[in-house]
Amino acid sequence: MALLTGLPLPTRAEGPAVEVTQLRVDRAEDGLFLTAQIKLELPTIMEDALNKGVALFFVAEAELLRDRWYWYDRKLSVATKYIRLAYQPLTRRWRINVSPEPIGNVGLGVSITQNFDSLDAALQALQRQVRWKIADPTLLDPDSRHYVEFRFRLDMSQLPRPFQIGIVGNSEWNLSATRTYRLNPDSGK
Repeated sequence: MALLTGLPLPTRAEGPAVEVTQLRVDRAEDGLFLTAQIKLELPTIMEDALNKGVALFFVAEAELLRDRWYWYDRKLSVATKYIRLAYQPLTRRWRINVSPEPIGNVGLGVSITQNFDSLDAALQALQRQVRWKIADPTLLDPDSRHYVEFRFRLDMSQLPRPFQIGIVGNSEWNLSATRTYRLNPDSGK
């Protein structure tokens, strides 16, 4: 009989399950546009919930802020996008709904819907935020420095109540990432 004390247990090296890998903000005549690439790896527990028909809700949020040396930075604009990822067992298809307002249980409201044949294809679409208008360019003061804070997270408040109670303290359900992009006043970007 061997006594194993003091030996390190094998651990799995895990990085963040969600990470903003690329972020760019472009200024055009009709607005300030954000493009982001998100690396998202759903834990097995979330994939199981999706396969059983539980929808996952994500929130993408971009804040335009102006630097101030004398006080907190001034928030000029906030753009929010709500995303619902769900599996349709009858059709065996994956569906993503994107809306500018929270997606409730009453209905999907005004939203854009895309259908996919596999979870991988749906996740690839979810991970790309392309040319999303986040602000009006008139909000930018040419004499000030500005930056954009982009956040992407799982909205646990939209999950069914039994899940909300069961996930308290479970780090696998805590998916969130933040990244900042500083605007260059000289080049117009």
